[in-house]
Amino acid sequence: MSTASDMLAAYLAAEASVLAGKEVRFQDRMLRREDLPEIRAGRRDWEQRVAAESATAAGAPTIGGVRFSVARMD
Repeated sequence: MSTASDMLAAYLAAEASVLAGKEVRFQDRMLRREDLPEIRAGRRDWEQRVAAESATAAGAPTIGGVRFSVARMD
C-alpha cells in the first residue's frame, strides 16, 4: 500500500469511530464529533491523492493533471 492509501484508511477509521461517538487520537490530536468536518475534508483530500496515484499507475493520459480519453475513428 502507498502512503496515500494508508492515510485514507486512517481517515476512514477515524471518521467511523467519531461517528460512533468515540474520541479518536489521530497523530498528535484528540478528535471528537465536532471535528468531523475536518476529518471529512482530510478524507476527501486523501481520496483524491489515491485516485491520482491509481490513474498514474494505469497510465491514464493527462493535461495539466486533468484526465482525458482519446477517441479512435478507425
